[in-house]
Amino acid sequence: MTFALSVHRTTTTDPLARPLLDELAYEYTTRYGSAHDLSRYPAAEFAPPHGAFLLLLEQGRPVAGGAYRRYDENTAELKRIWTHSAHRRRGLARRVLTVLEREAAARGYSRIYLTTGPRQPEAKGLYLASGYRPLFDVSADPESIGPLPFEKFLENPKP
Repeated sequence: MTFALSVHRTTTTDPLARPLLDELAYEYTTRYGSAHDLSRYPAAEFAPPHGAFLLLLEQGRPVAGGAYRRYDENTAELKRIWTHSAHRRRGLARRVLTVLEREAAARGYSRIYLTTGPRQPEAKGLYLASGYRPLFDVSADPESIGPLPFEKFLENPKP
């Protein structure tokens, strides 16, 4: 049974976000040997007016989430896009992307930039399927590239 989802705008320090961030840390550690990227930026970088952190809630529990931070004056950088392992294959990450893109455009950003790891083919597939342009040779071995950069230009919302 599927329940209605709600968007909860919050901070990376919200206890409600902890289960998702803990699972993400485990995933990074399993795939890369470290979760250092999760502590790379202070929580304030993912807060208004230049950033955002949100959770998708189902029956009050987090099932997916994501964030963006200011990369430069015109560009938001997506980070922490994650779907809880028990809720995958439901289009939740795409929904998180859509909300983050819409909010970034409403805040005046015209471009989204992101990187994903070479050992995350699911993320690479999501971004390609969601209209992101790879800034790398997609035919190359991802391990030979390192972080895989993508970009997408946004349409600013109509007043």
